[in-house]
Amino acid sequence: MTSLAGAVWPELPERPLLLVPLGAVEQHGHHLPLATDTTVACTVAEAAAGDLDGALLAPALAYGASGEHEGFPGTISIGTEALTGLLVEYGRSACRWAGRLVLVNGHGGNLDALRTAGRQLRSEGRDVAWFPCGVPGADAHAGRTETSLVLHVEPALVRAGRAVAGDTTPIAELLPRLRAEGVRGVSPTGVLGDPAGASAAEGAQLLATMAARLAAAVRTWDVDPAGRLRG
Repeated sequence: MTSLAGAVWPELPERPLLLVPLGAVEQHGHHLPLATDTTVACTVAEAAAGDLDGALLAPALAYGASGEHEGFPGTISIGTEALTGLLVEYGRSACRWAGRLVLVNGHGGNLDALRTAGRQLRSEGRDVAWFPCGVPGADAHAGRTETSLVLHVEPALVRAGRAVAGDTTPIAELLPRLRAEGVRGVSPTGVLGDPAGASAAEGAQLLATMAARLAAAVRTWDVDPAGRLRG
């Protein structure tokens, strides 16, 4: 695995695979850092890149569409329209020299932009896909899943003593209220889930699972019409 940020152009392989972490800057309750989604995306992408010959790891795109979290200080959202434009132009530029590009997404609010940009770029003949960092049964936001991941990756940044539960209603049931009221209207703590029971050991297992799925999906390269890399 080569870091694009630290490379010089003559060292780059011809038509490489480029992995690009995509995150967000948004509230994650009282206990997790604002860059949680970016940190997770970077860690998954780096781990997968180490398992893929000739892969390049790009610097993260650290801002996303986080409008639902703007009721909390610290959140910075560029919105779906701007993010879509950024991803399209990024893909057009990178694919001048990269053979394949994978956007490794750490924030669910980025999905509409990824779908639109993915369709656009693939319709233009560019071999672009995106992959969501997620695991079955995970809670929605700043609960046990993300807390475990950050405890594994950046334990010093977790304010464990401040962790409190939020609304634990399944996300599918919460979506209408989230769209209408934002996260703060649904959960004053900013948490959708419960961080109780989180551990670094669980985070390590979750990370390994996501990275292995990403690496396997890249090898198979089965991309749906919206650009999602299946696997």
